[in-house]
Amino acid sequence: MSTYGSSTNPPTYGTNPKPDGSKQQLTIIAAAIVVALLGVIVVMWISSNNKKTELTEKLETSEQLKAEAEQQYQTALAELEQMRGSNEELNALIEQQKTELTSQKEKIDGLLATKGSLDKARKEIGSMKTQIQQYLAEVNQLREQNQELTTQNMTLSEEKEKLSTDLEVERTNAASLSNEKAMLVSEKEAIEGERAKLSKKVTAASVVKVSEIEVSGLKMKDSGKAVKKSYAKNVDQLKICFNTTVNEVADPGADLYHIRIIDPQGITMAVESLGSGVFISNAGEEIKFTTTKEFDYNQDANTLCTTWSSGQELARGNYQIELYNKGYLAGKSTFKLK
Repeated sequence: MSTYGSSTNPPTYGTNPKPDGSKQQLTIIAAAIVVALLGVIVVMWISSNNKKTELTEKLETSEQLKAEAEQQYQTALAELEQMRGSNEELNALIEQQKTELTSQKEKIDGLLATKGSLDKARKEIGSMKTQIQQYLAEVNQLREQNQELTTQNMTLSEEKEKLSTDLEVERTNAASLSNEKAMLVSEKEAIEGERAKLSKKVTAASVVKVSEIEVSGLKMKDSGKAVKKSYAKNVDQLKICFNTTVNEVADPGADLYHIRIIDPQGITMAVESLGSGVFISNAGEEIKFTTTKEFDYNQDANTLCTTWSSGQELARGNYQIELYNKGYLAGKSTFKLK
């Protein structure tokens, strides 16, 4: 309820009304919003500019890295191609290395296409650079080894050719020497043949012949005295006596007769323990002998005797006796035991 003469907002007369407070507040708020919007716009514009700058820098970096990788790749291919030669092993290694570099280059291109992988691309480019250096070093090393082997092969080839030439000369010399040797051997054989013939003639001429060969059967008495016997059952020993003949060709000195006694069955009587054995005849045959008789020859006639006992009973019949000097038959005879 109101009271006359009092009012909350008394009317004014003759003056302008004051602005409403709410409008002022709205104006302030609007101004703040505008300022805020302007700030956001500025921030967004700055951010946009920064992103554009960053993208531009990444793009430039990517292009630089791509160009660097391409230059390294093409340079490496050119250097590897220059190292190609006639060696199959070396060319195969170069082809393998080019394939591996191509694979690594494609990997780098893929990383550069993704702008967020520039760091990985840099690492791969560095790795490719190291790999190229390693490849070139390997190829150079293999080239040096091949050159060294080529030099060695040339040296060996020259040595082989020289050896072949030397060998041919040696073969020619050897053939010549072989022919000369064959001629000398032939001449030597001829000379030795003549010498052997002469030696045989000389030896044959120096044989001391024997004559008057007599063989007697002996029986030893208890008294130790030997008596002659003609019956085989009574004979203990055989006494052989003969005469040597004069031979002025024969050298004086010690000499030897091989005595061969052949029984009635045609078998040479021989007992090894009693001095029997084998001698070589002038014809080169082995002849069994019964006993031997050594003598001292003075180029004169002489009578020689020797005895031989078989240690067993002798057979009846006709016996043959042969005497050999220097391998030649010097004389022969026969005797009979009843």
